[in-house]
Amino acid sequence: MDLGLEGKVALVTASSKGLGRASALALSQEGAKVVLCARDERALASAAAAMPGETLAVTADVSDPATPRRLVEAATERFGGLQVLVANNGGPPPARALEVDDDAILAAVQANLLASVRLVRAALAPMRAAGWGRICLITSTSVRQPIPTLALSNTARTGLWGWAKTAAADLFAEGITLNLACPGTHDTERARQTGGAGRGPVGDPDDFGKVVCFLCSAPAGFISGTAVGVDGATTVGLL
Repeated sequence: MDLGLEGKVALVTASSKGLGRASALALSQEGAKVVLCARDERALASAAAAMPGETLAVTADVSDPATPRRLVEAATERFGGLQVLVANNGGPPPARALEVDDDAILAAVQANLLASVRLVRAALAPMRAAGWGRICLITSTSVRQPIPTLALSNTARTGLWGWAKTAAADLFAEGITLNLACPGTHDTERARQTGGAGRGPVGDPDDFGKVVCFLCSAPAGFISGTAVGVDGATTVGLL
């Protein structure tokens, strides 16, 4: 299947490892020019070197309010536009709901809600100029089924889903789709740190990246406002 991504410009944040890196790799394999972003310069350089296509690596913290505009400007200056955004960021530390304080909640919202909202807002100008855009926000199965030990992630990511659901309807007529990719446990460093890799089915990050890539493709043009679970049937709710 031709995914229509050859020559498209994609920005993938928090992409030096894990699901972000897998998503960047899948897009690069389909011929997209990929801008990668992460805080760790060495890990970022390693990820960029592993991509088969053209890349631009920008060392930055996506939680910084100034970073989204900086990344979009870097993409347009280097590659002349931006048509694909995959917004990702590392998750907050494990905690149960009654253990978290205000500062922890605010930090989670900053990293896992506001950072993605800012990225979308920054990316809209070049997408609108192109009359075509694909936005995929990497979240978690917790937007549908909260994870008891990840209360901070539950809070921030579910808020992002509420925002994205409404934003998708506003953007669709402009040729821009907006979806969530909601991973269950995958074989990543984050899963090993939180203990998730030892419970239940564990997915391959490269397979997850291909799902993200499809959501960002031309054939997925009528898919918008969805939260796609990639979780090995572990979410038990019907909705």
